[in-house]
Amino acid sequence: MQESISQLPSEAVRRSSLVSDLILTARPKQWIKNGFLFAAVIFAGKLAHADLAVRALAAFALFCALSSSVYFLNDAMDVEADRQHPLKANRPIAAGRISVRLALTVSLVLALCSVAASLVLDAGFGLVALAYMVLQTAYTLQLKHLVLIDVFAIAAGFVLRAAAGAVVIHVSISPWLYLCTVLISLFLGFGKRRHELLLLEETARVHRRNLEEYTGPLLDDLINIVAGATIIAYSLYTFYASAVPQNHAMMVTIPFVLYGVFRYLLLVHRTDFSGAPEEAVWRDIPLFADLLLWTVSAAFILHYYK
Repeated sequence: MQESISQLPSEAVRRSSLVSDLILTARPKQWIKNGFLFAAVIFAGKLAHADLAVRALAAFALFCALSSSVYFLNDAMDVEADRQHPLKANRPIAAGRISVRLALTVSLVLALCSVAASLVLDAGFGLVALAYMVLQTAYTLQLKHLVLIDVFAIAAGFVLRAAAGAVVIHVSISPWLYLCTVLISLFLGFGKRRHELLLLEETARVHRRNLEEYTGPLLDDLINIVAGATIIAYSLYTFYASAVPQNHAMMVTIPFVLYGVFRYLLLVHRTDFSGAPEEAVWRDIPLFADLLLWTVSAAFILHYYK
């Protein structure tokens, strides 16, 4: 009897550890990517509408669950490659703290429940969520191994997030929103690939097959192209988009975009940086402050001068 009682604390610790590992695998830090769902409600000037803001929050929560289901699937499929990675080897599945079978089960449950709830929230939004899930599954299983296609698939995921945010509050998808989302996501994607090459060096091809075809100079050229295009596209948006104030007050936000692009480029060239955009936002105070200032200033200008 005394022995069974003494085993209770260790069992509780084990369960607590499993819960912690499940949360870690869900990657809540990466949920910040789903913030693109709020782009439509902000740039359409609908933040003051409580009902639409609530729908956007619900959509955000559902996409967080959807993205977490993909992370479980991704880590289960990449378990052997992750064990060869200097950082990813510590992930719960790669480290053996969560079984592949449990990870796949959690992934399936999260995906089915999230898509079903999305369809209940709004039929159009549910279809976009389903498209996002199909894309992310294809990316995990095959697309991430195809050079260039991998980054375009990442960009498509961000576009679907932005589109979902517009569909759920029933506003049209601005071509400027589409263009800027595509460009900034390509910039972030190529930046991440460049950092992976810098970090992994000779072992890059072992971790991801398409890294064998990427080179540092090629990625630098691609980054330079999309970085410049992003800045130009956003600057033109602040002047010519029909939804912005006609006094061109939105041009005040251009320096925040410039600094954000330059700051992320600085981080990408550091070996002590993980290379992931979401890690940059949470860990780098200047970049986080810049993003916060841009969000506040853009929201204020769009609503004050509307």
